[in-house]
Amino acid sequence: MELSFCKNHMTGKVCVVTGATAGIGKVTATALASHGAEVIIAGRNHQKAEATLQQIKNETGNESLQYLLADFSDLDQVRNLAAAFKERYTRLDILVNNAGSFFNTRRETPYGVEKTFLVNHLAPFLLTTLLLEILQGSPPARIVNVSSDGHKLATMDLDDLGFKRGFSGMKAYGRSKLANIMFTYELARRLAGSNVTANALH
Repeated sequence: MELSFCKNHMTGKVCVVTGATAGIGKVTATALASHGAEVIIAGRNHQKAEATLQQIKNETGNESLQYLLADFSDLDQVRNLAAAFKERYTRLDILVNNAGSFFNTRRETPYGVEKTFLVNHLAPFLLTTLLLEILQGSPPARIVNVSSDGHKLATMDLDDLGFKRGFSGMKAYGRSKLANIMFTYELARRLAGSNVTANALH
């Protein structure tokens, strides 16, 4: 992606993009890098992350890129990712929560949570919470949660959040994305008047 205007207007900004080794996340990371930002891409596979990093560097000429590894189905890895980031950086200007998965069959995680909801909602919820303090110390900062039109197919059944009474991959995906939007609304409400904004997109 090449945008000709204000090419280096993000120089000095630090950005984290999850799920950045393909699709929307990769395009987002590339666009941010092309504008001069220091971009940290988060992925779960070392080889893919390294290849993505080199490709973005080659396309943008921006050498200020790093990657951190975490499988978002493992909340301990999410915690480790946040800790590793805070060890290396003193600011965070943009957090893009893009990582997500779709499963055709129901998968219970060791946390007792259905996997779609864990990966698509609880993991980014945790990451945002762990990085919120550093975001608040980096004015102005932005949190962007990538949702989906699939949320229109969903309801939030708190009595059967994990579809134990009948699973649909599409409905589970939609519910996780609806949770993203609900989280964003509440986060934006709590951050109102501060130097951090929270938005969802699809």
